Amino acid sequence: MNRRTALGLAASASLLATAGNALAAGVYPESRSLDQLYKAALAEGGRVIVYAGGDTPGQQDGTKKAFEQKFPGVTLDVIVDYSKFHEARIDNQIATKTLVPDIVQIQTLQNFPRWKKEGVLQPYKPIGWDKVFRAFKNADGAYTGVFVDAFSNLVNSKLLPDQATWPREAKDYLRPEFKGKIVLTYPTDDDAVLFWFKQVVDKYGWDYVAQLAKQEPIYVRGTQAPTDMVEGGQATVTFSTDGGLVPFPGTVSRFVLPKEDPFVAWPQQAAILKGAKHPEAARLYLSWLLDKETQKNVWYMWSVRTDVAPPDGYKRIWEYKNGDPTAFGKFLADRAAVESFRSQIALYLGEPKGEPSPGHPGLHPDKALPH
Repeated sequence: MNRRTALGLAASASLLATAGNALAAGVYPESRSLDQLYKAALAEGGRVIVYAGGDTPGQQDGTKKAFEQKFPGVTLDVIVDYSKFHEARIDNQIATKTLVPDIVQIQTLQNFPRWKKEGVLQPYKPIGWDKVFRAFKNADGAYTGVFVDAFSNLVNSKLLPDQATWPREAKDYLRPEFKGKIVLTYPTDDDAVLFWFKQVVDKYGWDYVAQLAKQEPIYVRGTQAPTDMVEGGQATVTFSTDGGLVPFPGTVSRFVLPKEDPFVAWPQQAAILKGAKHPEAARLYLSWLLDKETQKNVWYMWSVRTDVAPPDGYKRIWEYKNGDPTAFGKFLADRAAVESFRSQIALYLGEPKGEPSPGHPGLHPDKALPH
């Protein structure tokens, strides 16, 4: 915050002390229980609106169902769109004083420090704050990671029954048998996929991208389509989506980490927006997301909590040397470098074509699109 003023050093010191005390007063860890927050949310009106980064209108239906079953009478409206569109939507709503969401929960991590600096976030330390991995949260409580997502190899185990043939490392995708069988989210359309390529180019050079283009990938928008296409057999493999660390019952898709090459992992961050119409329900939602049981039973990848162990066979996400979960945020912070790399990738793999997979939610959505 810029405190330069013509009022003199004494007045400035007084202003700074007052502002500092006010900030500190607002960011003590939540002392109420989930039940107390639930009652407060009901008294407030029983609704919370979340703008969530994602790929399809119903992608957060599982979270919505789990939350509403836990807290009857509180409606969770999650509007899913690409994070890059939500960030623009929120900026515009703030500029026009038409703010809709209570919470922003997106992948484009570079926005959170900016929004904090602009004073548009409401600091809050949810229940369980002290258990969140330090690198995943803002020390002042302006924002916090709520779950860890990761993009790496996803394989149809029915089409590739021999695990020895599963692609793990980047160069495996250049094998002749995968030509025309790789589904790939446009890296120019999704920054996490873009970062996968950045790490691979840093290791293998641009010739890798040229060789991959010759494999005739099936290009799609959004990262849900690769999951669906691999599961359905329309494609055999992908590296541009996530997957369950423990396979979902009845599915043939298997999520596989590389042993040597880098993969992309990050804490999906969330924050309460200043001026939120449902602040108590927003606090309930964030505290429920960080609750130990939610972290263990609702999300299907890694937890942001230090006291929730990953499934058997996996390390804690911050223990992987080839999957640093803070690297993606650092990449996103240098916007000039990001856009330069995006433009270069487009020369090899093209610009996105087709309609956006989440649809067109509009300027001021307050409910998910029909699905």
